[in-house]
Amino acid sequence: MATIQDIADRLNISKGTVSKALNGASDVSETLQKLVLETAVEMGYTKLRRQKNSGKKLVILAENIEYEEKHHFGYDIILGFRQMAEPAGYMVQIVPVTEQLQKEIPYEVFMLQNDYLGAFILGFSLNDPWMNQLKSARTPAVLYDNYISANPNMAYVGIDNNEGMEMAVSALKELGHKQIGYLSGALGSHIMQVRHTAFFHAMRQNGLKADPSHTGSSYYITQCMEKHLPRLLDKGMTALICSHDLLAHAAIVQCQQLGLRVPADISIIGFDDLPMSAYTSPPLTTVRQERVQLGKSGYYALSSLLNKISIGTLLLHASLVRRESAGKAPEGKLL
Repeated sequence: MATIQDIADRLNISKGTVSKALNGASDVSETLQKLVLETAVEMGYTKLRRQKNSGKKLVILAENIEYEEKHHFGYDIILGFRQMAEPAGYMVQIVPVTEQLQKEIPYEVFMLQNDYLGAFILGFSLNDPWMNQLKSARTPAVLYDNYISANPNMAYVGIDNNEGMEMAVSALKELGHKQIGYLSGALGSHIMQVRHTAFFHAMRQNGLKADPSHTGSSYYITQCMEKHLPRLLDKGMTALICSHDLLAHAAIVQCQQLGLRVPADISIIGFDDLPMSAYTSPPLTTVRQERVQLGKSGYYALSSLLNKISIGTLLLHASLVRRESAGKAPEGKLL
């Protein structure tokens, strides 16, 4: 394992300069600090430094996810993680992450610089700079709804989306629907890709037509409503499954504005069971994610990684919350 002297020898600078750079001393230039930190990470100094540090710090890295208010999707996930981590003696910090931050500083350097032992990562996109770096990172991280393969220092937690989608499609089939469409957020995240694939699998499992033209995906909800929803309605869809509840709620409102009754004319099912879903008009049938439990699972997986127990994927069971937005297929369009 590398020492401060090893880093000094590599860079041909004094041991004292390396020590000051690692500790962020003001009399060491930003350029040299960056060089020392990057060299320390490259040489595997990360673990040595943290073993000497008495603090136990974990970080939640959040991007593209709201979490500050109780009704936000990420609130309960973070709550569950903290409920496990803090009684175990860890300090948990939440850091909003931007693409700019990821471009300015490598993941490993960021973790070393801030003395974080491990990370719980929420909301990252597949094309984020740090996602590529995580493939070979040595500092443990657990990703919610994202997946890094072939790195024993990484783990993935989420719900069984195949199970959840199967529940949604089966429920609609039982209600007589056979023309089922799927609306999704942009397929630039792992979870959107997984749910998209799960929809086709569930349709085939239920003996229903899995037609790519019966789906639509867009980054912006408004674009989904303006471009894809009318097209699916024109194709005769009697039911829609949406990749998340905000999209499902928008679909309900848009269908009603078009003069359609939900669920008499069109049934709609969401995904996630956000707090708002019980109060939409009509209340939304949706696949529930137990978000507090997901947060606790995130800590469990990260704790395992920190103790050299390599966990790959940890999936929780999904459940279908039946409310009033899904009903029998319209007369004349039954199975």
